Amino acid sequence: MKSSKDIFRLKKAIEDSDSVMIGAGAGLSTAAGYTYTGERFQKHFADFARKYHFHDMYSGGFFPYPTEEEKWAFWSRNIYCNRYDQPKSTVHEDLLRIVQEKDYFVLTTNVDHLFQNNGFDKNRLFYTQGDYGLWQCKTPCHGKTYDNEEAVRRMRREERDMRIPTELVPKCPVCGGAMEMNLRCDDTFVEDDGWRKASKRYLEFLDRHKKSRILYLELGVGMNTPGIIKFPFWRMTAENPVAVFATVNQEDAYVPEEIESQSISIKDDIREVLAILAEHKA
Repeated sequence: MKSSKDIFRLKKAIEDSDSVMIGAGAGLSTAAGYTYTGERFQKHFADFARKYHFHDMYSGGFFPYPTEEEKWAFWSRNIYCNRYDQPKSTVHEDLLRIVQEKDYFVLTTNVDHLFQNNGFDKNRLFYTQGDYGLWQCKTPCHGKTYDNEEAVRRMRREERDMRIPTELVPKCPVCGGAMEMNLRCDDTFVEDDGWRKASKRYLEFLDRHKKSRILYLELGVGMNTPGIIKFPFWRMTAENPVAVFATVNQEDAYVPEEIESQSISIKDDIREVLAILAEHKA
């Protein structure tokens, strides 16, 4: 690989660190095979593509469906294939092998639960943008979320012609209004008790290690929401002279000049880089 020297530097940075703060973006899930376009989209949504003329799962989530029955037919498929029908991810397994002996924490904008489903300690995870496995009141009239697995599996069983039965359309148990995904799209996103506890653990981790030899490891993070992972990681690296910032990204492995001497930039395939690190773990 063209970045083998930098991979060796990253290996040493992991070994020398007191802790590892992982920031995971969409590129990590993509490396694990969870793409929202192309062959995987056609496999699950070819009928929706023909009827509504969108060509990726992301667009399908925002499409103005004419009925709630059609909307939830799309979403139940989307939730199922991205949250519940998950084969093991070697990418996440390799990452866990690399950091499991360290004091680590994961901040992720991904909502697919791949970390927890592949062995990561749930108390070391902060899904800041929500979870495909949760619903909330659309309004919202209250600050609670609801597990959706049983309802989603039933929707999948009973869907016909891109519609679910009307009686399966989810309703808020408090106000009786519409339910919505617990995904951060606007200011109606519900930060429930679990979200707040995870946020507290994340902030405590940062405070505990802010002056130590911490590695800020950014994986597959682009510029869609840089204020969540990228910019804070840069700032915290700049504030700590013994910290190291590392980014692995095929397309966006930029490092600002101010922290260049403390940084490792690897513009390469995340899957391959993690596999090498896991194979050569000390």
